Amino acid sequence: MDNFFDALKMLGEENSVETALLVEKVKSAMLKAAKRAYPHSEDRIRVEIDPSTKKFAMYIVQEIIEDEPIDENEINIATAKTIDPNAYIGGTILKEIDISTLGRMAALSAKQSIKGDLREINREQMLDKFEKKEHDCIIAKVSQIEPGRGTVTVVYQGTELYLFKNEQIPGETITEGKDIKVYITGITNKTKKPIVKISRTHKDLVKRLFEIEVPEIYDGTVEIKSISREAGSRTKIAVWSKDANVDAIGACIGPKRARITAVVNELNGEKIDIIPWSENPREFIAKALAPAEVMKTVITSVEEKTCTVVVPNNQLSLAIGNKGQNAKLAAKLTGYKIDIKPQTNVETGEAAEELAEDFPDALLNKVDEVLAEAAEVITDLVENLEPVEETPEAAEEASVSEDIAETVEETAPEAEESTAETAEE
Repeated sequence: MDNFFDALKMLGEENSVETALLVEKVKSAMLKAAKRAYPHSEDRIRVEIDPSTKKFAMYIVQEIIEDEPIDENEINIATAKTIDPNAYIGGTILKEIDISTLGRMAALSAKQSIKGDLREINREQMLDKFEKKEHDCIIAKVSQIEPGRGTVTVVYQGTELYLFKNEQIPGETITEGKDIKVYITGITNKTKKPIVKISRTHKDLVKRLFEIEVPEIYDGTVEIKSISREAGSRTKIAVWSKDANVDAIGACIGPKRARITAVVNELNGEKIDIIPWSENPREFIAKALAPAEVMKTVITSVEEKTCTVVVPNNQLSLAIGNKGQNAKLAAKLTGYKIDIKPQTNVETGEAAEELAEDFPDALLNKVDEVLAEAAEVITDLVENLEPVEETPEAAEEASVSEDIAETVEETAPEAEESTAETAEE
């Protein structure tokens, strides 16, 4: 039986199960197996397992009678006295069962029952351990790194968890044996075999790290209102203080930047912008585009949450960021779709609007009327000229006048059109 108790101890250690609880589960499994082997003695079977004395035995409780027994539940008084001299009629005596007689099927049944009990124990223990930690940050030790897929195995209080490649910070090097902070995103398959999902890319990991480092956030004086993140590159976090005497940004940075430095180091050097939160959307949006300076913010639609932001010409690329990163993070932080425009384009657009106001359609129509009237007057003048005695000189002058009139009539529409186009331009 020494091997049995050694195996029992090892089984408990592997599954993080106390020996006492495991013993009870084994007793239950063996009792079921014995009842199958001795169906007529179902209520009379006893199982005794004592790790301290390494005793493992099974019994049938037999009733002591004066006559011949009719089954294994009874024993004659004479036979009983050979086992226990103090036996008496009407009393009971324990008859030990040879475990080997239970049969192969009973043994397999007991094994399956123990496995099922262990799974249930593991499920309950995992839920007890991690349900309270769901959506929280834990410190786990790196035990193994899979070379091919890059999956990292970490251990937390005896339980192995898996940090997959897509949940690791890009560019980060994880070393076996070191402690890392991970965020528990959730627990799936709770009713069968729970799976604890962990991450180092989730935006709320940053939030939990600040709660650890900043006492004012932990006690609720400073509140994290919003957060947006591109893991491994940049994070924007909007903070607000309930106490006018407490500087929210200063509290997050800490003395000599100690607090924010601790968070940045944990995140493998990820840049962090701390933004003052504001109830005024325009003010909040302007601050969210830091480090760029914003000249003007216009909310174009409150319902659709869209806005236009004007920045100095030399800060347009800074406001947008590398591959649009700064603008995207600001949009996620504020919840607004942000259209960023440079100062020059905006001023040019305003000048065009003013010019259009100076040349309305009514004025263009008036130009058309004036040109038409001028053409009529010239035509009347030419038609009303009195005839004079024709001399070579007069004939030449008349010919020139007619040419001028014809030229005016021909070019008047073109001049009218050209003037209209010029006015429109």
